[in-house]
Amino acid sequence: MSRSRFHGRHETQGRQCERPGCCEAGEFRAPGNRPNGFDGPGQWRWFCLDHVREFNLGYDWFEGMSAEEILAAQAPAAGWRTESAAFSPRAAVDGMPRWADFDDPLDAISARAGGIRSRAEREAKMAMGGRFSRDEAAALEVMGLGSDTDRRRLRRRYSELVRRYHPDRNGGDRGYEARLTRVVDAYQLLRKSKAIG
Repeated sequence: MSRSRFHGRHETQGRQCERPGCCEAGEFRAPGNRPNGFDGPGQWRWFCLDHVREFNLGYDWFEGMSAEEILAAQAPAAGWRTESAAFSPRAAVDGMPRWADFDDPLDAISARAGGIRSRAEREAKMAMGGRFSRDEAAALEVMGLGSDTDRRRLRRRYSELVRRYHPDRNGGDRGYEARLTRVVDAYQLLRKSKAIG
């Protein structure tokens, strides 16, 4: 979609102004009913210049917010306190890597792509490669590690996961106890593995 440098005008591509009764070209966009989100870009409404100006005069970004939410949205650091999933404390749960675990961004991207493939496929690939048994491949999945893991990375990952899932670090919440047990069992198996150098 080409856009004019001035006035926010877009080529019409046959769009008509969405204001009922207007026959002008819809060259100016305004927020639609669905905002941008995980499912992709939001919807736009298309208006002629006069009607987009009218829409903008009546548009209230803060509509539906409480006074506290409005104040928070106007704060200088608004938006920076939101954690992305890859950097949150719950990242790297059940095999997905956490970006902060890697020195090289390309390694992080590679691990992320590897984490998207199915668990069974990765386990089978590692086991069929002859380097890891099926149990060791499953243990690497529990730890969120790939087949290129060395002992240093294994120890670092183990200590991070133990700290994350231990009840003392979760206010006494024992909800992560099963995950902690899986992590400990996986580490005990992998630390004895001859496949990890």
